[in-house]
Amino acid sequence: MRKTLTAAVTSLALLFSVGTGSASAASTLNTVVKSVYGTPYKMGGNGNGSFDCSGFTKYVFKKMGVQLARQSKAQFKQGTSVAKSQLKKGDLVFFNTSGSGVSHVGIYLGSGSFAHASSSKGIRIDKLSNSYFANRYIGSKRILSKYTYNLYAADI
Repeated sequence: MRKTLTAAVTSLALLFSVGTGSASAASTLNTVVKSVYGTPYKMGGNGNGSFDCSGFTKYVFKKMGVQLARQSKAQFKQGTSVAKSQLKKGDLVFFNTSGSGVSHVGIYLGSGSFAHASSSKGIRIDKLSNSYFANRYIGSKRILSKYTYNLYAADI
C-alpha cells in the first residue's frame, strides 16, 4: 500500500512539473491529463468513467480541438513521423505490446515521460526509458500543428 501511494504521489508530482515550471503554468494538455489521471482502464472506454489507450488520446486531443481516429493503429497513420530524439509535448508515442504491430498509444509530456491508459493502473504517467516501454516502442507521430501546439501544449 505504501509503495502504491508513493508511486501515485511521484506520478502526480511529475505531472505538475513536466515542462511547466509550476502547476499554475500548466498547458491545456497538462490540465486535461491531470483531470483524468487515475481514471480506470476499460477496453473500449472513451471518457465516460473509463478509458482504453486510444480512447484516452482521442479524448485529450478532442479537448485541444483535434480529431483523432478511434484506434491506435489508425492513429499511427495520422500526422507526421518524428524521431524519438525530436519528441515534443503532445506527440503521440506508439508501442507494440501484443506482438502484432501497433497496439498501444500514449501522449508525450516532455522530459522523457508520457501519459497513457495502463490496462492495470488506469491513466498514468511513465517514462519512455522504462524497460517495458523502451523494448516495445515503435514510433511517434506529430499531430499538432505549430499553431495548435502553441495554443494547447506549449507552457504559458
